[in-house]
Amino acid sequence: MLRQRVLVTVIALPIGIALIVLGGWPFAAFVALLLGRAAWEYAGLFENGGNAPSRLLLVVGVVALLLARVLHGFTIDNWLLASLIMLTMFVHLVAFERGYKQSGSDFAVTLSGILYIGLLGSYFVSVRGLPNGEWWLLFSLVAVWLADSGAYFIGTAYGKHKMTPRLSPKKSWEGYIAGVLFGTLVTPLLLFLFRRLGLPDDPAFTLQNIAVLGFAISALTTLGDLGESMIKRQMKVKDASQLLPGHGGVLDRIDSWLWALPIGYYLITFVFLRGS
Repeated sequence: MLRQRVLVTVIALPIGIALIVLGGWPFAAFVALLLGRAAWEYAGLFENGGNAPSRLLLVVGVVALLLARVLHGFTIDNWLLASLIMLTMFVHLVAFERGYKQSGSDFAVTLSGILYIGLLGSYFVSVRGLPNGEWWLLFSLVAVWLADSGAYFIGTAYGKHKMTPRLSPKKSWEGYIAGVLFGTLVTPLLLFLFRRLGLPDDPAFTLQNIAVLGFAISALTTLGDLGESMIKRQMKVKDASQLLPGHGGVLDRIDSWLWALPIGYYLITFVFLRGS
């Protein structure tokens, strides 16, 4: 299992970093594929529980929110969200009329997936679009990876006090605290590496700011992981899919990222960039 996880990471990591650095439409297309697949898996999870969300509408809605963010920033979110909500209701009204018995809950599942994956996932491009956004995105994603790694290795070796026995029995408070410490203390050290790789001399890139970013992401993104665990446990499945050997599905990989990017975006824009 660990060997498979490492192999997938070794293959995917250089591709992801290259696309983050490249930016533009190649990066946007990659994120669209990532979020579209996650939306497809989200629908599949609820189908295991007897629901019948609209997979097509879920994927289209998620990608539409992402493309709107790419082309127009935040300016058309309001009317696009209103349109998607009404369209989702219409689709499930038709489904109910055609004989589906749970169209009310199906509507809720489809809409929640569009909002959760599409709205939060669009912050991938929002963070990348900031001044020096490729570096902010790398800091944010590495903070998630450090927190996950610290929690996994320390929790596996020393975890004794269960953090969430029902949601995720393997998670421990020891692992969680280790993850927060890893993210808070190690993420700032990337400044020294990134400066050798071309990090601009921007006053917003300070040890203090990156430590705060690492702490916020490490402390809060575990809720994204637990949120997906809640859904999977209710639906009685282990992973969202088997697409990535050793990792599960795309949704299993980005559940914490969906929290990290909005948290990072608003910290960067409201605190770090204003104070620099």
